[in-house]
Amino acid sequence: MVKRIGTARRKTRQKLSKPLRSKGKLSLRQYFQEFVDDEKVVLKAEPAVQDGMYHPRFHGKHGIIKGSQGECYFVEINDQGKTKNLLVHPVHLKKI
Repeated sequence: MVKRIGTARRKTRQKLSKPLRSKGKLSLRQYFQEFVDDEKVVLKAEPAVQDGMYHPRFHGKHGIIKGSQGECYFVEINDQGKTKNLLVHPVHLKKI
């Protein structure tokens, strides 16, 4: 059996980095935003917050809010013909 090399954040230097002018403190409005069921969102990672972050392969995908658990939301996405449910913190979500 071959061992897997690296972690989930491997080869994500561009994907999980911020432009120079947007570095600094987070917007509290974005951190505490709320969503309702069946609302469309885009997965856009906030690199400064690692809690509730999805796997980088889903970066840029869009999905639908299906529920909540604690501070996070269940997002249903379509990944190459398969329906997947992700548990994502609202700081990593953006309304469409």
